[in-house]
Amino acid sequence: MKTPFTTFDAKSIIKDIGELNAKLLKGAVALTEVDQIDVGTAPRELVYEEDKLKLYRYKSEGKATSKVPVLIVYALVNRPYMLDLQPDRSIIRNLLQHGVDLYIIDWGYPTKEDMYLTLDDYINGYIDNCVEFIKEAAKTEKVNLMGICQGGTFSAIYASLHPEKVNNLVTLVTPIDFSTNDGLLFNWAKNINVDSLVDTYRVIPGDFLNSGFLMLMPFALNIRKYVDMLDVLEDKEKLMNFLRMEKWIFDSPGQAGECMRQFIKDCYQGNKLVKGELKIGDKTVNLKNVTMPLLNIFATADHLVPPSSTKPLNDLVGSDDKTLYEFKGGHIGVFVGSKSQKELAPAIAKWLHERDSVKTKGAPVKPEVSKRSDNAKTKSEQPKNKKNIKKK
Repeated sequence: MKTPFTTFDAKSIIKDIGELNAKLLKGAVALTEVDQIDVGTAPRELVYEEDKLKLYRYKSEGKATSKVPVLIVYALVNRPYMLDLQPDRSIIRNLLQHGVDLYIIDWGYPTKEDMYLTLDDYINGYIDNCVEFIKEAAKTEKVNLMGICQGGTFSAIYASLHPEKVNNLVTLVTPIDFSTNDGLLFNWAKNINVDSLVDTYRVIPGDFLNSGFLMLMPFALNIRKYVDMLDVLEDKEKLMNFLRMEKWIFDSPGQAGECMRQFIKDCYQGNKLVKGELKIGDKTVNLKNVTMPLLNIFATADHLVPPSSTKPLNDLVGSDDKTLYEFKGGHIGVFVGSKSQKELAPAIAKWLHERDSVKTKGAPVKPEVSKRSDNAKTKSEQPKNKKNIKKK
């Protein structure tokens, strides 16, 4: 009678178990040597702050060759250091090396006092204040906007409301047409009872949202990646790269309830941006007002923001200079993939330099750190004084 395992099979299994144990032991040693998980290490300086928001300007080793500074507007739901996750996979460092003058908004972590912040507060308040600060610091009449994911939606809205302040608009993996059913996230958002969610939490916990994102690809994001981690445990450099990504995934800010309520109901459920029915403050957003050059980048394998949501922007804007850029990869690969570093970042820099023309108001000055602190809790209830930027 044959036994379930031959002698050869048993030896092979014992060998595999021994190798796995040795790998786990080396991995445990490597983990003990990890002092901290370093992310977002590109040199930068704080130049403006308001409530939870901080505006940073990146320092370049060389001289910025671009005349018009770029303001990066990241999504609210994740941390912006994804753009500078590790030194050799940093779209920030890559753009700096190509002479781009970069500023970035760090939205911070909302608390209960921020529960009443609306889309109007974020777009006509915070973003506009940052734009005004950069214009003054750079002595220029316009800035370039680079919006990432939800930050791209905010940037497109801002550019339509304030076209006179935007020189060029770059959007990366940005949801615009929310009628698509290609992504599970879109189906989930269309059917969620956002009123009950907001009325219960006021500020939606980051962990709640993160659980939803992980369930979009449950096997890949909850099981397979940890199995695959066994292959990198022995290599400290690769292990650090894995841990940096894990840090970013689970570093999820909460969401101001009223802003999320409007974004879900008006965009995901009502698709009002495409229909020309979205109201921000007392103004209706008309994407035909986006007449500046547009570079719209989508990822072919994006499971969070499918191409069918991103691509329609080019048909909706009023610009005669609009480029639709196809990146063969996923949502995260746009920022940290090797192809992104070799291809995408240089292409963005080249596109910006070719359109680097704007009127200036004199020689740029080094920006001083500025701070504006309105009470966020009553921010949406008060008239905005967006140009009142207080110097320290």
